[in-house]
Amino acid sequence: MKTAEDRSLREEVRSVSWIRELARPYLRGFSPALEAKGALRGYRFSRPAGRGGKTSVGFFAGFLLDARGYESLEPAPPECLLFVFVEPVAGAAHERLVARPESLFRTTREYISWLTHHPPRFQFFENGPAGLVRHLPVSCWPEGRRAHYARNFLIEGLAWLVRSGMVRRLAKEGREKVGSPTP
Repeated sequence: MKTAEDRSLREEVRSVSWIRELARPYLRGFSPALEAKGALRGYRFSRPAGRGGKTSVGFFAGFLLDARGYESLEPAPPECLLFVFVEPVAGAAHERLVARPESLFRTTREYISWLTHHPPRFQFFENGPAGLVRHLPVSCWPEGRRAHYARNFLIEGLAWLVRSGMVRRLAKEGREKVGSPTP
């Protein structure tokens, strides 16, 4: 039997419409799309990168409702979740931006870790589409205040991504690669 707190928790994470407006000033140049199926609830802010529109870079801001597919995070769903992605994982852009030893994702994670004075910190993942991830169980926040805390959590993470230059550099990645001539 589900408790009243379980129902309240689920209701609070289902309402994600506020995320689009909250993230808009931080993620200029990235197109928002509602993500409301599977384990994620929130918005994916993305833009094409590379020729042919097969590569996508961007951000997800919202909630993780189920651990399936996200076991490497060791989550305790539902969680508030912010991540930076490059898709497809097997592509050249992922190799360059995420996997290489001095990649944008690795150096950004290191820089942001200097700025972060309290957990949770961004985690780096080399082998998945989500290369930088910050998450926290919603249950650690007081009932009735979870939406407020989730807003603060996302604002703080987005501000670090802007300050680190990650947002600007991924936006530039999309602009330069889409229209660039073949060498």
